[in-house]
Amino acid sequence: MAPGTPSPEIRNIGIVAHIDAGKTTVSERFLFTTGIERRMGAVHHGTAVMDWMEEERKRGITIASAVTTLPWRGHQVNLIDTPGHVDFTVEVERCLRVLDGAVLVLAGPAGVQAQSETVWRQMQRHGVPALAFLNQWDRPGCDLAVRLAEVRARLGVLPALVQLPLGAGEEFGGWVDLVELRVWRVVGASAGRLPDVEEAPLDEDLALEAGVLRSELVDALAEEDDELAELVIEGADPTPSVLAGALRRATLARRALPVFVGSALLGVGIEALLDGVVDYLPGPALGAAGLAAVVGADAVGEGEGAVGGAVAGEGAAPGAAAASAAPLVFAYKLQVGHGAPLCYARIYQGEVRPGDGLFNPRAGAEETVARVLRLHADHREPLERAGPGELVALEGLEHTRTGDVLGRAGAVPVVAGLRFPRPVISRVVEPESEADRAALIAALVQLEHEDPSFRCREDPETGQWLISGMGELHLEVVEGRLRGEFGLAVRVGSPRIAYREALGRAARGRGLVDREEDTGGAAAGFAEVELAVEPLGPAAGGAGLEVRWACDVEPELRAALEGTLRARARSGVRFGFPLEGLAVVVEAVGLQPGRVHPAVVALAGALALADAARQGAVELHEPVMRFEVVAPEEFAGGVLADLLAHGTRVGEVRSEGAQRVLLGEAPLFAMFGYSTSLRSLSQGRASMSLELGGFRAVPEAELAARGLAWG
Repeated sequence: MAPGTPSPEIRNIGIVAHIDAGKTTVSERFLFTTGIERRMGAVHHGTAVMDWMEEERKRGITIASAVTTLPWRGHQVNLIDTPGHVDFTVEVERCLRVLDGAVLVLAGPAGVQAQSETVWRQMQRHGVPALAFLNQWDRPGCDLAVRLAEVRARLGVLPALVQLPLGAGEEFGGWVDLVELRVWRVVGASAGRLPDVEEAPLDEDLALEAGVLRSELVDALAEEDDELAELVIEGADPTPSVLAGALRRATLARRALPVFVGSALLGVGIEALLDGVVDYLPGPALGAAGLAAVVGADAVGEGEGAVGGAVAGEGAAPGAAAASAAPLVFAYKLQVGHGAPLCYARIYQGEVRPGDGLFNPRAGAEETVARVLRLHADHREPLERAGPGELVALEGLEHTRTGDVLGRAGAVPVVAGLRFPRPVISRVVEPESEADRAALIAALVQLEHEDPSFRCREDPETGQWLISGMGELHLEVVEGRLRGEFGLAVRVGSPRIAYREALGRAARGRGLVDREEDTGGAAAGFAEVELAVEPLGPAAGGAGLEVRWACDVEPELRAALEGTLRARARSGVRFGFPLEGLAVVVEAVGLQPGRVHPAVVALAGALALADAARQGAVELHEPVMRFEVVAPEEFAGGVLADLLAHGTRVGEVRSEGAQRVLLGEAPLFAMFGYSTSLRSLSQGRASMSLELGGFRAVPEAELAARGLAWG
């Protein structure tokens, strides 16, 4: 194998799912089955290895993605266990950027749920092929035909069933391998130990049912695979290896989703699922193809040492750059608060060793790698080197941020950073003791550095610090980390909506400052600033603030003016919420000789922005949430009426057995605290999930009712 070429015996996979589908339990059984752990971790007992944070064990959910490495059939399986709660979907997003494949865990009784669809869309966006695992098949309410129909309808992909479960619920006792037509029965299944799996004869009735399902699988794959189609046309029955090859090709092309069935809690089907990871999911991508999948095909640079070598798929010859020793590393996550800060990274080509220098083109700085680590949840194993295809952690990188690409100076493409959702909810956080204020601010800055979906800022009027995130749970976890990891005693306010101000239309503004002498600490001078403001279109994402220059301004004055414009936008111009989604074009800066002062220019710019904002009809925008409520049939009518009374818009009501699924959207304002009301209406038997669906303008007529007025 050429130096710098990824090994085909590596599998970089993620475990993704809706919350409570059993995702972490699948990861824990992988650890036990492969011999990495000698005991079975349990989420409900707080002993899960992959849920290593104190907040995770206390709440029984995954909050931060965890990485480990497993051996299976001569392969190295690098596994990332991701969160299932929508508040932490950013963890899934950035992990999928570096994964080659994924296992989508679906709860057998519930099937495809709201977050299942969300993570599926994320996988499609990043081009990640996947397997599906119908988990919890030992529980009541499992219906194979319904689950397969859901996969086809809601995920829009061919569900390629490779295992026919023998029974369901308490009767679940094994499966038929539809690729090889072999029967496997489970003996002595119970929580806390792996069951014995024995091959059994294929009786006549079972052979008939399995034969029909296998024929359906062959016909469906033949529509996606030319090699298999030729055999079908000739009337030949494909051998297991031929069928497996066709299934693998369809999976890699993301035209099919192999479906496995089992129970992670009982350890049933785990070995077969691991076999599926090796047999059907891809190894590391090579050269430019791997990098392009991460940063976008148009981001790969040209010139000396540029990433090269088109790769059509596994087994293709690596490009010149992939075969060279020049390292190319993608930083997908940062971690603070647990020992030395870590940069989670994927190596796409070359090798990385302790002491190596890696150039970061975004920061324009050379980074020195202090240590290269292989991670097993929170355990760190030092490595002498790490090669292409590896998922590792690097210590010592001071300037690197999530989404950066590092390598040899002059040979690294400069790429746009990752996009992350804007926060939708805020709280005030204050230290119990004023002596802890500096430590609190430092901790908040570290957490913001680690988590791109978390924001902190100081309110310029009150001096209080505001923390903003993706939901109430997100901010509760931040509060818990401040107390536990950073040892800070803090007070937090009640949650409030993270509104944002937005420009209604393009406008112009003018600001003039003419001060003859210093007054009360204010500098004397003259400046006149003229600028134009315009909303950023959807193509720009509608977020943030762009400052553009249509005139020549000295660097010192430009820095002062731009800094003030950004600070003024952060504090808002009408309601006190950040003004986002606009471009500011500085058209003219008028000065008088001998009366030039940066502070005066900055003040004139702030006045010009306020003037333009008044002309531009600044609106207040609020987050709109998509919701999915699942309620038993007998409570569905009352829940529906209550949702409508809360001002929501219910778009669909779907029947799934004895359950009713209500889908719709509502402003976050209407959903505050609704989970408590839902529990009361359904005697605790209904559940709800929320997902950010965008932002909308708050009608002017509602501003007074919400306590918001012109400022």
